[in-house]
Order: sequence, then structure tokens, then C-alpha cells
Amino acid sequence: MYIFIAGLLLNSVMFSTNIYPELLIDFLSDKQITTHSLCSFQAFIYYSLTGSEFFLLAAMAYDRYVSICKPLQYTSIMKKTTIIILLGLAWLLPACQLVPSVVMSQSYKICNFTLNGIFCNNAISKLYCDTSRTTYIIYGVFILLNTIFLPLLFILFTYTKIFIICYRSCREVRKKAAQTCLPHLLILVSFSCFCSYDIIIARLEMNLPNVARCIFLLYIVFSVSVIHIYLNILYKYTAICIFVYDTHMAT
Repeated sequence: MYIFIAGLLLNSVMFSTNIYPELLIDFLSDKQITTHSLCSFQAFIYYSLTGSEFFLLAAMAYDRYVSICKPLQYTSIMKKTTIIILLGLAWLLPACQLVPSVVMSQSYKICNFTLNGIFCNNAISKLYCDTSRTTYIIYGVFILLNTIFLPLLFILFTYTKIFIICYRSCREVRKKAAQTCLPHLLILVSFSCFCSYDIIIARLEMNLPNVARCIFLLYIVFSVSVIHIYLNILYKYTAICIFVYDTHMAT
């Protein structure tokens, strides 16, 4: 379980590193200018790490499912090899799915040279001509289904199984399950709200002022990062408390 927590923290650090240095450079510059290649690369890293976040949360949900629903088989199922494979897939699958979009975007014709945003996200699709945008948006929906909705469905499935087991178990089991699962669910909800904001702003084509857009985005990114760190520490603390309690009860 701890390795998945470390993976989430590492992903959050890389996510913030992809955004904040570029924002600082833009704030200190008189003109905010970037190349199409750098903008595409930032968008690639941004959405790759976003997908990795959901895959890591899905891996953590599976870890919680095995530990609660199949505790006697936990050590045989969650082996070191299994954990390495899950972590590798969590970072490689989203990146591999996004590679074709980066390749295709290099051949698209650009009709607009002003990015309506403070960093490169899905607003980059507004730069392409209408014929290119259609293909880009369709592929974006495909990526959205694979990297966000499928992991969310898997998480809902695992937690449904967990809730059924907890409902049939004693009060002490329900209490320990809530202590370990609640921080994970709060991380999932907070990051899902952040992704919803990003999608809604782009799809509704809301022309917010850059200052308001910057304040909203910085607040959301900063709050999500802080919430991630706090909840992961809380997650580790509650897991240690449960381990100590189980050890004490066994003796």
C-alpha cells in the first residue's frame, strides 16, 4: 500500500513541476510566447500524468479490495512483481495512448496563434483549423474514456464489493475499512473535480479573463496538490494505526 501512496505523491510532484515553472517564466516575461512543439509537449505531460493519477487510484482501489475482501490471499496476490507491473502500467498506458495525438498534432494546420489559457491543455485544440479540430476532438474523447472513465468504473466496482463485504461484517471491520478507504475516496473526488473544471472550461468555450482564469487554476492546482499530500500522510497514518491495533489485538 505504501508504494502506491509514494507513487501518488511522485505523480503530484511531477504534475506541479509541469505547470509551475512555465507559469513563473510567463509571469516574469513581458510577452508570453511559446512554440507549438513545447506547447504540445506540456499538454502531453499534463494529460499523461492526469491519466496516471486515475490509474494509480484504480491500483490503490484494487489493493484495498484485496486487503479487505481477500485478506488471507493478500500476500500471494499483491506480490512485488504485481506492484511493479501496476505502477509501470499506470505511467506507461496513458503516455502510450497520447503519443499518436502528439504525432498527429504536428501535421495539423494552425489557423489561430493565440492560446486562450495560461498554460497548454486541451485549449490547444482551438488553435487548429476546423477540419483538424474534428479529428483531434474525437481522439480526445477516446482518450478520455480510456484514461478516466474506465478507471472510475473499476474503482466504483471495487468499492461496491468492499461495501458489500463491510455491510456483512462486524462493526470493527467497517471502522477499519472506512479509515483506510475514506482518504482514497477524498483524493479521487478532489482530482475528479479538478478534471471536470478543466473539461468544462474548454468544452463550453468560456472566455474568462486571463487574471480570473489564472486565479481559479492556481487555486485548484495548489489545493489539489496540498490535499493530495495531506490525505496521503493521513492515509499512511491510519494504516500504521490499524497495523499497531491488529498487532496489539494479536498479542
